[in-house]
Amino acid sequence: MYFDTLHQMIRNARHFIQIQVYIFEHDATGVNVAESLISSAKKGIKIQILLDGYASANLSQDLIRKMRNSGIDLRFFEPLFKSKRFYFGRRLHHKVVVCDGTTSLVGGINISDRYNDMPGAPGWLDWAIKIEGEASLELNKVCNHLFAKNETEYLHPTFSEPQQLALGQVNCPIRIRRNDWVKNLNQISASYMEMLRYAKQEIIFMSSYFIPSTFFRKEMIKALQRGVKIKLILAGRSDVGIAKNAERFLYRWALRNGIEIHEYKHNILHGKMAVCDGKIATLGSYNINDISAKASIELNIDIDEKIFAANVQDALNSIMINECEKIGPEDHGKSIFYQFSQWLSYEVYKLIFTLFTFYFKKDKRIHPRSLS
Repeated sequence: MYFDTLHQMIRNARHFIQIQVYIFEHDATGVNVAESLISSAKKGIKIQILLDGYASANLSQDLIRKMRNSGIDLRFFEPLFKSKRFYFGRRLHHKVVVCDGTTSLVGGINISDRYNDMPGAPGWLDWAIKIEGEASLELNKVCNHLFAKNETEYLHPTFSEPQQLALGQVNCPIRIRRNDWVKNLNQISASYMEMLRYAKQEIIFMSSYFIPSTFFRKEMIKALQRGVKIKLILAGRSDVGIAKNAERFLYRWALRNGIEIHEYKHNILHGKMAVCDGKIATLGSYNINDISAKASIELNIDIDEKIFAANVQDALNSIMINECEKIGPEDHGKSIFYQFSQWLSYEVYKLIFTLFTFYFKKDKRIHPRSLS
């Protein structure tokens, strides 16, 4: 469904397309998206693509050349050791598509076969939201600031007539939330703190790599002490083995404090979202760990709309019931060797994070546009 929507947006674009994504694979899905973009570029649509220089390094030079030769402006975000402000480990992790400054997609989905059902392998579980209206204009500005070397490269929407929501569409308050520690942006982290501090009944967190900081865990404890229920939907299988083992090291802490843990079993869980009291939801690229908090550029959307949030809550409850295994103390940590391997993975994870996110220069200036 996501890629059907993406292709439709590309076909319907009239002026420009902005794509900024962590991984662009050279596989069937990636080639199809590239061909769709090339077709639009040949019709005169301005297209800017920004990819993470590390995660998209395997995109073939042939496909890159074809896209650039069609007129697409394709760039890579600060590959290793190539930026004066770079600190080792900073990544462009968000996934956003903006068409004409009026329609956009935000979520955790990369351009890759792994998110599609393939023969013998169901797609990874992930989410995105389609947005129309003023928020897309703000996302256009976010993409401009990250992509452009100067203001002459900014892509601006051209409105020939008033933009109105189609009949039946929901008009609801949303916030564009960003994390970029080097640029002093910690908005997504703040959104999660708001949930933990103001929740009255229940919070459900879905995170593909859940290794919360000590501070985050303390806020979880405070919420639990107020009587708030906290449920976690986490990966049963992971594409990053050491991260999963480190995550399981924290299970004993979570279970001891009354936090519910549900491991997704259907395939790889890659989704990142949360819902608070069935009233407010957030989704995007942000995982609950220090890499998202301090080492990557992340983008989430907060939705303050009861019907939407209630639907998210229902969907997550359905996943917990039908596609997860609930983890209890009896399922976890019987072997001393098993516990030791988890502890070691956790310590190695922290060491790797410290080494690979050592920064050389943090931008002390206030970010030029703080979006709420």
